[in-house]
Amino acid sequence: MLSIKKLDKIRHTKIRSITKATNALSYALKLKWKWAGHIARLTDRRWNVRATMWKGPEGKRDRGRPVTRWEDEIKKIAGPNWAQVAKDREKWTSLEEAFTQSGVLVIN
Repeated sequence: MLSIKKLDKIRHTKIRSITKATNALSYALKLKWKWAGHIARLTDRRWNVRATMWKGPEGKRDRGRPVTRWEDEIKKIAGPNWAQVAKDREKWTSLEEAFTQSGVLVIN
């Protein structure tokens, strides 16, 4: 698209700024954040709410480091009661930028 070779050694951040391409990781995190807020604000018990809020099977987990769950990243930014925080739309949208930037590695 820009006729740039790998030997030119131009950083991907510079190429992305020239082409105006969006960062896939930050875009995926943004969609995840919006989905979590949407699910938390639903009042009825639809299947997608039950599937998202499901805690998993009872009992002991496997030995070793625990596998990261879907909501663990959300809990780091919004806290353990993230579903209550999401009901306040203004606060939830103010936390969105912190969430999307947490997964992006910024290299200058």
